[in-house]
Amino acid sequence: MTFKNRKLYLGGVSAESLAKKYNTPLYVYETDKIRERFSDFKDNIKYKKLRIHFAVKANNNVEILKFLRKLGSNAETVSIGAIKLAFEAGFKPNQIIHTCNGMTDDEIKFLIKNKITTNIDSLTQLEKWGKFSPGSKVSLRLNQDIGAGSHVYLVTGGEDSKFGIHISHIDEAERIAKNYRLKIIGLQQHVGTDAFLEPSVFIRVAKALMETAHKFDGLEFLDFGGAFGIPYRPGEARLNPKALGKEFVPVIEDFNRSYGKEVAVILEPGRYLVAESGTLLAKVTDVKKNSVRTFVSVDTGMNHLIRPALYNAYHEIVNANGNSKKSVVSITGNICESADFFAKDRKLPQFKIGDVAAILDTGAYGYSMSSNYNSRPRPAEILVSGGKAKLIREREKI
Repeated sequence: MTFKNRKLYLGGVSAESLAKKYNTPLYVYETDKIRERFSDFKDNIKYKKLRIHFAVKANNNVEILKFLRKLGSNAETVSIGAIKLAFEAGFKPNQIIHTCNGMTDDEIKFLIKNKITTNIDSLTQLEKWGKFSPGSKVSLRLNQDIGAGSHVYLVTGGEDSKFGIHISHIDEAERIAKNYRLKIIGLQQHVGTDAFLEPSVFIRVAKALMETAHKFDGLEFLDFGGAFGIPYRPGEARLNPKALGKEFVPVIEDFNRSYGKEVAVILEPGRYLVAESGTLLAKVTDVKKNSVRTFVSVDTGMNHLIRPALYNAYHEIVNANGNSKKSVVSITGNICESADFFAKDRKLPQFKIGDVAAILDTGAYGYSMSSNYNSRPRPAEILVSGGKAKLIREREKI
């Protein structure tokens, strides 16, 4: 993302021209930003058994998945649909790790049949897995009463979380595994999302999983989940990947020495890899005032980007047409819901009808969480790089 004469360019293409050619609303993704963020992990965490598994739920466009696979990424899935998307993108079963709660018998059988490494989420699932596939290998998702996240709904560990086998039930999990001759080869812990902006916080959480790992023999990997955040707000601290690698690698190497073998390390970034690559372009359709506020209406809404309504999430918004004069406005969507805001009482560049508003950092949990609410079609998606644009998902039609 760059500005030329105050006008927004994405991947070397002006946002205005993209909006004109492909219409709005429009999701635009910059490949250079995805490559840069993937390199943050690959180039700075110098551990030879590091495996990066992109969280498919963050962005499920097949072309994005193909691009990440070519960069060297594996996939992390949470549904059979996500596994089939990963297959379509070219990932092999041994490049996928699956984590899901509330699995049906058919889902468990599908995972076993396709030889997908699975982080078992409950004692019930473990029992069923043992009955369906005695003597096989499994991993356990643990809840160690550690939770973190930028919103209460983004916390996936702790006493209020539905995820994982509680640490107090480890002995029971081992009993079930022994009864069915299951070999526990991995442990997974995911404490939340958008939680880690400081390496020290991740290290503390990682050490907790390593401590628990000493209770198991024969582990092949430790899966530390995702939760790597991005700076959504101006001036917010950014994760330092070089510092992360410098702090983390000695810790895992110390664990290997005490454990007596070298384990693989799995990380499951989703947001971190793709969020900053994405921009949602929307056309201004109305500007109106009441006694105290100015409302700028755009031709998209919470059906296309639900994060502000669901999580009270902050997304920076710019005028792609380059107006630099600012005023306090609220950016509203076109959905019949009072929660349909992208910004409230925020000082932003002034907008007029026909301008293109660019909602930034929408590459993760944007389109993948979208819906047809209010019977509105979903937008097209575009991949941009080197001044060229490629349509990677057509606009839905009524």
